[in-house]
Amino acid sequence: MQERYLVLKNGSTYEGIGFGSKKVVHGELVFSTGMTGYQESMTDASYEGQMLVFTYPLIGNYGVNRDDMESLHPSVAAIVVNEIARLVGNWRSNMTLTQYAELEDLPGISQIDTRALTQELRDEGSMEAVIVDDLKPETIKAAFNQPLESTSAQSASTSSVYQAPNTGLRVALIDFGLKDSILRSLAQRNLNVTVFPSTSTAEEILASHPDGILLSNGPGDPKDLEYVLPVIRELEEQLPILGICLGHQLFALANGANTYKMKFGHRGFNHAIAEAGKKQTYFTSQNHGYAVDAKSIPSTELEITQTEINDGTVEGVRLKNRPAFSVQYHPDASPGPHDAEYVFDDFVKAMQDNQKAGI
Repeated sequence: MQERYLVLKNGSTYEGIGFGSKKVVHGELVFSTGMTGYQESMTDASYEGQMLVFTYPLIGNYGVNRDDMESLHPSVAAIVVNEIARLVGNWRSNMTLTQYAELEDLPGISQIDTRALTQELRDEGSMEAVIVDDLKPETIKAAFNQPLESTSAQSASTSSVYQAPNTGLRVALIDFGLKDSILRSLAQRNLNVTVFPSTSTAEEILASHPDGILLSNGPGDPKDLEYVLPVIRELEEQLPILGICLGHQLFALANGANTYKMKFGHRGFNHAIAEAGKKQTYFTSQNHGYAVDAKSIPSTELEITQTEINDGTVEGVRLKNRPAFSVQYHPDASPGPHDAEYVFDDFVKAMQDNQKAGI
């Protein structure tokens, strides 16, 4: 066991035990409140380049398997836990979390007071941090001088077009950091999916003759992707659109709304949302550090459809005059509650109605 240190940009220091990769890492430190789902979280491209704190005190107790990945390799820059499980109790497990971290060269640090750390991040907001081997000033300075781990949707996106064929309606999916569970949710509805890089033009996408457009989740600041906004505007004039997570923010920006960076974001699987004008609530899986500004909506053709119960964050919008809508949460629910899976069914219905109308 090797002592390692988590040092925050504000100077706070946490001593722990390293596991996995021993490399020095510099990234944005964020936390997730999920009690399970650590495997899906680690491989979710929306976390690309971030150092992820798990608030649940015991992580790794059901190991790691091949089926619950959201991508082939971890997206997180590092993981921070209170206690890492020494024993695994799950017939599906192929390896322990420690073994997985070693295999993937993923830095981890355990025996951290994650309750105190999470309270600090809630009070002061997500911030830069490093994991180092000692507390010498020159070591810490050198670590913070390393480039921040990338949180770019362009780097998280596919570099080439590929298909997930099926027998149903055709969906063009623009990949900003796609979770595999979104593809699985579309496959369950027999949708014939073509996945496009984030830099694709409207002409390239329309050449696949899609019945609808899906804007995927992904990492980073949506305002860094201004090049895609005119593409979205052109596509929504012709086809139904569903935006998810980052795709929701981009859809809102394309239609004149604004976005902002949240203090510490929403990351976990227990976020309650309310349907506008209805006595209906859902629990949702979320992972985002940016949000749509509710004050910017009235001057647009958008309307708010859902809000987060705790802080009023905009969780869903739709165009008043087109079959185009978006949600901030992850309806694929991997992991997390399955309350919002109906969002994909609404998308299918929008494509069917669009076909019938001959639009």
